[in-house]
Amino acid sequence: MAPYTIVLADDHILFRQGVRKILETAPDLQVVGEADDGLALLALLQRVTPHLVVLDIAMPQLRGLEAVPEIRARHSTLKVLILTMHKERAYLRKAMVAGANGYLLKEDAETELFAAIHKLREGTAYVSPKLADALVPVEAEWCGAGRTSASGARSLTLRESQVLKLIAEGNSSKAIAELLCVSPRTVEHHRANMMTKLHVKGVADLVRYALAEGYI
Repeated sequence: MAPYTIVLADDHILFRQGVRKILETAPDLQVVGEADDGLALLALLQRVTPHLVVLDIAMPQLRGLEAVPEIRARHSTLKVLILTMHKERAYLRKAMVAGANGYLLKEDAETELFAAIHKLREGTAYVSPKLADALVPVEAEWCGAGRTSASGARSLTLRESQVLKLIAEGNSSKAIAELLCVSPRTVEHHRANMMTKLHVKGVADLVRYALAEGYI
């Protein structure tokens, strides 16, 4: 039988390697790629198509929450398991709406990782036991039509999300332009679009929004 293939995405290399070692103890599982940020993950998925992606919420360049809808749009049958330290119900809700199939806390990974993968392989959603009580109020959203977008009408594009994260981290338009290989005018255009979408008036408001939404 062909192995069940997995891609790992997490910016903490030691944790990522630890997860890989756990997975490699199972003869029917195979890690076929790793990425250390959201954009690198999307690029990797253009070269390999695994059965499952295991990714963190907080990563450089592009968060997991923004990467999930992109993954689902490009690979509709691919399963997505969020592996994170965030215990807040709000993050679970956002992961569900974004299109994730499962939500596993990092502190539970050693004992629950195989159980989570088994559930996803069977076509069943999975949530860490510590968050099981949070599933009932939001489980309708997991199956509802609203899961295609993590932020509804205020949804940012992939590039806007990336620019927002870099702005919130304190980068100037010039620095962001150099990092993204675009012109400062393009960065300012993205910033203006975000202000319109989010109904905010300045960079300070963008930073407050980014902090509230967990971009940094």
